[in-house]
Amino acid sequence: MLNVVILAAGKGTRMQSDLPKVLHRIAGQTMLSHVIQSAKTLHPDTIVVVAGHGAEQVKHAFKEQSGLQFVLQQPQLGTGHAVQQAVPALLGDDPTDTTLILYGDVPMVQPETMQRLIEARGQGMAVLTEFLDDPTGYGRIVRDETGAIQRIVEHKDATAAEHAINEVNTGIIAAPTVLLKDWLARLQNNNVQQEYYLTDIIGFAVADGVVVQAAHPQHEWETLGVNSRVQQAQLERAWQREQAERLMVAGVTLADPARLDIRGSLQCGRDVFIDVGCVFEGDVVLEDGVHVGAHCVIKNAHLGQETVIHPFSHIDQTQTATAVSVGPFARLRPGTQLGDQVHIGNFVEVKNSQFAAQAKASHLSYIGDAELGQRVNIGAGVITCNYDGANKFKTHIGDDAFIGSDSQLVAPVRIGRNTTVAAGTTVTKDTADNGLVLSRTSQVYKADWQRPQKVK
Repeated sequence: MLNVVILAAGKGTRMQSDLPKVLHRIAGQTMLSHVIQSAKTLHPDTIVVVAGHGAEQVKHAFKEQSGLQFVLQQPQLGTGHAVQQAVPALLGDDPTDTTLILYGDVPMVQPETMQRLIEARGQGMAVLTEFLDDPTGYGRIVRDETGAIQRIVEHKDATAAEHAINEVNTGIIAAPTVLLKDWLARLQNNNVQQEYYLTDIIGFAVADGVVVQAAHPQHEWETLGVNSRVQQAQLERAWQREQAERLMVAGVTLADPARLDIRGSLQCGRDVFIDVGCVFEGDVVLEDGVHVGAHCVIKNAHLGQETVIHPFSHIDQTQTATAVSVGPFARLRPGTQLGDQVHIGNFVEVKNSQFAAQAKASHLSYIGDAELGQRVNIGAGVITCNYDGANKFKTHIGDDAFIGSDSQLVAPVRIGRNTTVAAGTTVTKDTADNGLVLSRTSQVYKADWQRPQKVK
């Protein structure tokens, strides 16, 4: 059996925030969410989250997630004390049963690293360690003359000789569950901080003849902890650099790898180009030849081959076919589906609407809850009046229809095939095919008319 314990009780005083530290975000997700998501890929039998400061907020943030148990650490008396609170929830009494201990403020440990640590445990236990040029503040890994791990000493309790050690403890441990429970019961707080250190179990393991192995992360950023806004920003950029490099290795052209934000999953085909300042949220797929202009925000979208998104466009829950052009300054809202060679121009907003092939709305229009046929042309300033203050209604526009500028289509309404709606028309009734629709009053001209003058 595999248990996962995630320590998430810290207040995060240096964050200078009312929000619990583990609910602050990296790459669009809370730090705790990253840890839980990675841990779930191991298919553990139980995941126990040890909450403390802001425990109700933390529990509320994950109320929709199954397979989580929450326990309370109050007061917070150290990492060992935190894991003690999880003991009643730990499953398994066989020597092969394992408990993996993670941290809610060390969010980017990758599943492969977790698995490598579990495998390194073997018949004993394993610690995730790292070698740092400047180990200040970290607990040191103390080995004997044979190189075997003997104990971990916290920085504040270390001697001058121990301060010179550059192999440090990340705090992440894989231990046999049965022995872990016994070691936790033996913890004492005889240290400068008067806390119960989880790291003391290393000494207990050695004393009991249990072999302590070490595993190492593949990337330095995996074990970076977040205790301040500065560290949060540093980890964010480290993660984004990693994502940018992954994309470029796969053949994506980035105008500037340092100006890219991926807050979810981004999959790209061949010959994709992404300009500066773009943000990708949720699950985004860019097929071959997609071009994304500067400063676009794209969320939960699938963009087909050769689609071009011009600068400053916002796209949410949208699908495009091939050779679609969008923007600049366009907004595509949830439910938008664009067929081959559709053109959405500047300052056009589309919501919950389907455009068939070669339809276009070139500028300054709102199209909501509508179905447009092939080659429909929407003029400037056209509005589908889809909402009566209580209910939404559909607009249907047939193939080859031409909707003149500044027209209003009052839904529910159906515009026939090859119908022309004259500029400035308000359409309130269904139309037949192949006709002209207009609703204009007669133009009036008054000669020698004077504008009103302000009385001084």
